[in-house]
Amino acid sequence: MSASALCALAAAFLMATGTAPHPPLSITARAETPAVYDDEAGGNADADDPAVWVDPRDSGRSIVIGTLKEAGLDVYGLDGRRLQHIPAPGAPHEEAAPGRFNNVDIVYGFDLAGRKTDLALVSDRGRDRIRAFAIDPGAVAAGRPPLRDVTAPDVAPVFAADEAEVDDQRTAYGLTAFSDDDNAYVVASQREETRLRLLRLEDRGGRIGYRTEDTLDLPDTFTLPDGATWSPCADPGERPQVEGMAVDQEERVLYAAQETVGLWRIELDDEEFDGAELMDRVREYGTPWTYDTTEEECVLDTDNDPGFGGEHLSADAEGVTVYHAEDGTGYVLSSSQGDNTFAVYEREGDNRYVGTFSITDSTATDGVQHSDGATVVNVPLGRPFPKGLLVTHDGEATPADGGREGTNFKLTRWDAVATAFPEPLTIDTDSFDPRDTD
Repeated sequence: MSASALCALAAAFLMATGTAPHPPLSITARAETPAVYDDEAGGNADADDPAVWVDPRDSGRSIVIGTLKEAGLDVYGLDGRRLQHIPAPGAPHEEAAPGRFNNVDIVYGFDLAGRKTDLALVSDRGRDRIRAFAIDPGAVAAGRPPLRDVTAPDVAPVFAADEAEVDDQRTAYGLTAFSDDDNAYVVASQREETRLRLLRLEDRGGRIGYRTEDTLDLPDTFTLPDGATWSPCADPGERPQVEGMAVDQEERVLYAAQETVGLWRIELDDEEFDGAELMDRVREYGTPWTYDTTEEECVLDTDNDPGFGGEHLSADAEGVTVYHAEDGTGYVLSSSQGDNTFAVYEREGDNRYVGTFSITDSTATDGVQHSDGATVVNVPLGRPFPKGLLVTHDGEATPADGGREGTNFKLTRWDAVATAFPEPLTIDTDSFDPRDTD
């Protein structure tokens, strides 16, 4: 289901049930990337998920990497200016699907060909692979394109049994990455399925490959408190997928947003999935529905909502990111795509809900709607972001270019987020270094 359709569905649900929350706190972005357009003239570019690479020599030269689906990747400076474009791989033959870059994350200091190498890792939804790009700090300093493809040529599909199954597009979808001592890992989710897969990266002759370490299947049917069973609405044959994910690097906890269900907390024990807890539910959780075959969309029966849903997320639950602070404190952020907000939870304990904010229009940038991916960095990133940075996808960049609908990424100061709360959120630039995750 499209983001706009889901937002309309969520809005109708809130109006019908009267469960709209208090107005979210209003925050504005400092900078934005150029709008991209999902049409032939725009190269079929559709922004989706960001990651931030922190420059080890000059944090003000750090870069933002954003996926553009069929158009590949863009690399941006902290002012939003485009520094590099990398196209997605073409289709291997006429009837095959082309590459489609969905999500991106960073690992630091992977031992590749005997050298510590920072990597941008990307889920190629079109070809069901993980793509790896080495990041060259010297190139960033010299103003040259910093990313270089180092994917091993023999990498196998992440989920598909063969190439024919790849073209069915039940492929690698969401992605998060993390390091543990000298090892690096990726968690990938499967499109239109509930499956998560844990992959360990390998050096294959100076190129990046991977092998499966573990697999977890989240549920697609739930027992409600009244004993009834419920499955979230989906197109026929689809199951409730996960996309937004992030790993708490210190606590070894995976947070995963199952889009039409809610936010999961999943322990990682010795690089295995070890127990999953649904820490918050979307508002629509448990609501009966029917599928309108004419309109090809879900119709929620809000008059018979049993009231088992959560209060903080409107489907889809999307981009997830973790703000690390001292002694296990900090926050987990999740995009509530259905009402264009972001929910904030405590990182420690039972992940207590803290509050909700939205990114709204200002004289410098427009606001954020239908947000998919998000990432937060606590360390100073030069003069523009001295207290850290939050990057969010904007699914409705404005002003529109005529009838063309644009998307892009918004860059927001973390201190602007933190100080907007009545009880300000923690600002901790010293206790966690994303480069030191052992």
